[in-house]
Amino acid sequence: MIDYKNIKVIGFDADDTLWVNETYFREAEQEFVKLLRDYETPNKIDQELFKMEIQNLDLYGYGVKAFTLSMIESALDLSNYNVSSKTIEAILNIGKTMINKPVDLLEGVEDVLKQVSKTHRLIVATKGDLLDQERKLEKSGLTKYFHHIEVLSDKKEANYSNLLKHLDVKPSEFLMIGNSLKSDVLPLVNIGAQAIHVPFHTTWAHEEVTEKETNGKSYKTISSIIDILKLIK
Repeated sequence: MIDYKNIKVIGFDADDTLWVNETYFREAEQEFVKLLRDYETPNKIDQELFKMEIQNLDLYGYGVKAFTLSMIESALDLSNYNVSSKTIEAILNIGKTMINKPVDLLEGVEDVLKQVSKTHRLIVATKGDLLDQERKLEKSGLTKYFHHIEVLSDKKEANYSNLLKHLDVKPSEFLMIGNSLKSDVLPLVNIGAQAIHVPFHTTWAHEEVTEKETNGKSYKTISSIIDILKLIK
């Protein structure tokens, strides 16, 4: 039985933990496939776009802007540089549409934050584009529940260790809640913190982990963020 009585600070991932995000990327990929269908099969277009995103991670990081640049680069590659300026404009518009999407809170999120903010210090620990994440947080109406908001360039053990040092919190006093085993759970468990996994129905392939990576790791998985209220008093 995992015990949370020593937890002082609770971190929440943002995208697909507090609000819908990955769904919009899947929709954008479908639009991209339609634009490029004269050049390649849908499966090949998907594969090449994913490869381009991974290749560009170190340069562009995460988020909609990085994704849009990777779509443009993929379009040039897949079309052997024959893609029209009109198609490039359409790709830019896909990115703009994503940025302007409403912030659709997941069920129970605000109730959970309202309750646990009475007993714990809450933070957001997310990755992505700073401007975009700040915009989404503002639109969400949730900022009042958080003591600190951190937009990380990545979510590896070193990133979390630095964040906890900055917050002056021991790993044993910190709990992270998120939808990604790779980004929100395993790095925390590895540095001696606690983590709760709340799966989202859609996961980016880059965030998937193998059974071997999760073997012997101590964390809890819940089906809905509302279940946190049963665990944290």
